[in-house]
Amino acid sequence: MGVKTTLTLTELQKLFPKYTFKTITPTKDGVMDTTYIVKNSKNEYILKKYERSIETKILFDAELLKELKRDGLNVPLLLTHNKEWYLYTKLKGTLPNTPSLKQITALGRFLAQFHTFTQKIKEQNNFIENYPLSILLQETKAKHYLYYKKLSSLTRYKQECDGFIHGDIFKDNTLFDGNKVAIFDFIDGGCGSFAFDLGVILLSFNPHKRRSYTMMLLKSYNQTAPKKIKLQELKKKIQIAAKLYALLRIHNHKKTQKAKELLSFIQT
Repeated sequence: MGVKTTLTLTELQKLFPKYTFKTITPTKDGVMDTTYIVKNSKNEYILKKYERSIETKILFDAELLKELKRDGLNVPLLLTHNKEWYLYTKLKGTLPNTPSLKQITALGRFLAQFHTFTQKIKEQNNFIENYPLSILLQETKAKHYLYYKKLSSLTRYKQECDGFIHGDIFKDNTLFDGNKVAIFDFIDGGCGSFAFDLGVILLSFNPHKRRSYTMMLLKSYNQTAPKKIKLQELKKKIQIAAKLYALLRIHNHKKTQKAKELLSFIQT
């Protein structure tokens, strides 16, 4: 579910009276925060309530989005907020069932430009520290021991800091307007490995592990990236990303079904 806190249209109109909102629609994606799509006679917007105490992160995220937008990247902007409700621009586009190689190329170029900008940001918390891995693994050990054996090596992973990474570029955080890509939900990013960001993209956009998609992403990224990534390094980070998100899916959905598609990326 994308909604944990309910909000009525009347309550919305009182929060942001100058926008004259006419509709409020709950979203279905997301497990941590509340997200609505709201609309007036002219535009659609994204309305969020962060269901955790991350005020410092929200301020950092808002400034980062402004800088990225000025740098030419297709990202949302924070327009205003009232109390715990934050109103963002809504990006245009749809998500194709099967992305084309041109769209994979667009993802690589976006990420290269993003990392070129964020390579100087190294004061944020390490991305992997967003998650209490030891606690999550102990929960998995008690309920799904075979999965625990596959995922337990996460406790030994020390993520290097190339700069600030998104860390969660799955399909539900992207849109395509033709071959132009938009990426959103940077709020849980942190310092980490640039190769990890590419690895997450391949988990979502290349589930059948097509070599052509992997090589196209790598080629388009390396053309302008601040740090050239080799195929072997990328393969290692795909493994780490698959383990992390398999673990999170088991925790968030309380079952292993959502994790199974990621397990095929894990070499044993």
